[in-house]
Amino acid sequence: MPLLRIEAPDDESRLADWQHVHNVIVPPAALSLDEVRERVRRYRLEVAYLGDVLVGCTTVRPPTDEGGTATVIARVLAEHRGRGHGEELYARGLEQARALGAGTIETVVLAANEDGLRFARRHGFTETERYVLPGESAEWVDLRLDSVPSA
Repeated sequence: MPLLRIEAPDDESRLADWQHVHNVIVPPAALSLDEVRERVRRYRLEVAYLGDVLVGCTTVRPPTDEGGTATVIARVLAEHRGRGHGEELYARGLEQARALGAGTIETVVLAANEDGLRFARRHGFTETERYVLPGESAEWVDLRLDSVPSA
């Protein structure tokens, strides 16, 4: 099976690909290209391809607190799930978070994304909070790993 090609979105085409995956998987939090451009300055974003086919994307939010909490989010388009791509993207995001000094890893999943919740729980994440943002109707789930797995 061909390996994923994972790249930073450093041009308009890759930024649009990252945006597409994000917006398909989390439509209540759809982002404009300008918002994606802003995020790429704050977070580590990557986009994944199988050959030339768009498969998924990742976001790693670096630690910003004293506890060293980083957020790792791996997204795989529905038609590419169940083939190990999420595993590869998650492992890569976890490695990046570790390199940034994370002592704790969190993720956030749209509650309606049952595949995403199953994936997170299967990897040792436990739910810490469910919430709806003010003025919105979508429910979100914050999950946390109690310890960062070693490399």
